[in-house]
Amino acid sequence: MASIKQVIGTKAMDQAINYIEKDPMENLSKLLDWSEKFIARDNHKEILQKFREVVDDTNSNWYKLIERYFDELSPATRRNFLVNFMVNSGMLGIPLQYEIAEKYNCNVPWAILIDPTSGCNLKCTGCWASEYDKTDSLSYDLLNRVIEEGKELGIYMYLYSGGEPLVRKDDLVKLAEKHKDCFFLSFTNATLVDEKFAKKLGELGNFGLAISIEGFEEETDMRRGKGTYKKIIEAMDLLKKEGVAFGFSTCYHKYNTESIGSEEYIDFLIDKGCMFGWYFTYMPIGKDAVTDLLVTAEQREYMYHQIRELRTKKPIFILDFWNDGEYVDGCIAGGRRYLHINANGDVEPCAFIHYSNVNIKDTSLLEALQSPLFMEYKNHQPFNQNHLRPCPLLDNPEMLRGLVNSSKAYSTQPIDKEDVKDLTQKTEDVAKAWAITAEELWNKHLDEKEELIKP
Repeated sequence: MASIKQVIGTKAMDQAINYIEKDPMENLSKLLDWSEKFIARDNHKEILQKFREVVDDTNSNWYKLIERYFDELSPATRRNFLVNFMVNSGMLGIPLQYEIAEKYNCNVPWAILIDPTSGCNLKCTGCWASEYDKTDSLSYDLLNRVIEEGKELGIYMYLYSGGEPLVRKDDLVKLAEKHKDCFFLSFTNATLVDEKFAKKLGELGNFGLAISIEGFEEETDMRRGKGTYKKIIEAMDLLKKEGVAFGFSTCYHKYNTESIGSEEYIDFLIDKGCMFGWYFTYMPIGKDAVTDLLVTAEQREYMYHQIRELRTKKPIFILDFWNDGEYVDGCIAGGRRYLHINANGDVEPCAFIHYSNVNIKDTSLLEALQSPLFMEYKNHQPFNQNHLRPCPLLDNPEMLRGLVNSSKAYSTQPIDKEDVKDLTQKTEDVAKAWAITAEELWNKHLDEKEELIKP
């Protein structure tokens, strides 16, 4: 049940949205003035100040992104992004998460990533989800229970992965309708998006998509199968027409890095309607994983510089799951900012770390956050003082071995039960190579910060 504060906040936000949409860009600064009354945390005040700077600079790419927000998204999407994502998930949810984390001495995440099903209509090369049993799925009632428990902890952001989540799109729509105070995002190959589904998402407004694409047609079809790229482009056209919030999710590996990091690629996806982009680097999960796809240190550094450059001039919000560790003080997994529940119900610290001590089918969400592996994460984060080396698998493999062994966690992969020693051996060489490059980048980063704070 919504708190009085949330009800008041929602009603006030409704009034503010009605006001701002009369002349969005002109009235935006007034909305920021109003929002300041509801902000208590210092870091939120800093974010608000950055928004003010954006609104004042009409030539910036961020200002142009806000214009796209009002021009391209449906009214329901605009409203739900502001209320559910920024107010419920941010201003109201985060303080409660911190309060509960302190009370129970455990991490409480901002978002939950959950797999409704392990089934998929594609078989992509190097996909970590292929290591799960394809018959696993979580019932509607269990998915609903996780969301109900999550909201009690202040969590209003839910992401779906798989498998292909849209195999269960009827249930996912039903959950979005039931939990109108939450924001939902599904990672998807987009091949199951049709006109009816796109229209429904535009009407709901609290359910967006992160579409998996590996570059242009050749690179995408290489990993995802011939004809997949064309279906993705058709889906993007349908979603843009209905004003749905969607973006891209790209896995960069040795053979596509230069292509997916190019301005041409970003410009193309902006034109197709993507509001955000999420970059992941290839991880060699599973005994038969293709280690040749791992990026080199030079390619990872290229992405480090390229994404930061693109952020200064493109009207799209882009993230790099690993290289952005400096902005979030290292690894965000293990419930620190997010956790993963697979389609069998195993509660894992990360989508790429297939080990657990508990299953959500017979434990509560709070109990899962207090489980041995999650407490090992909490007690050892950050895993490296150089936040450009955040990951306990890709960057600090010896750390992951210790976490799994100390917690006596089990492998959640039913196909091969990969031992943590075997897994981490595959990343040791790339971790050592990246450590040298990351040290140079981190020292430069610290020098730049020191210059900024000099009187």
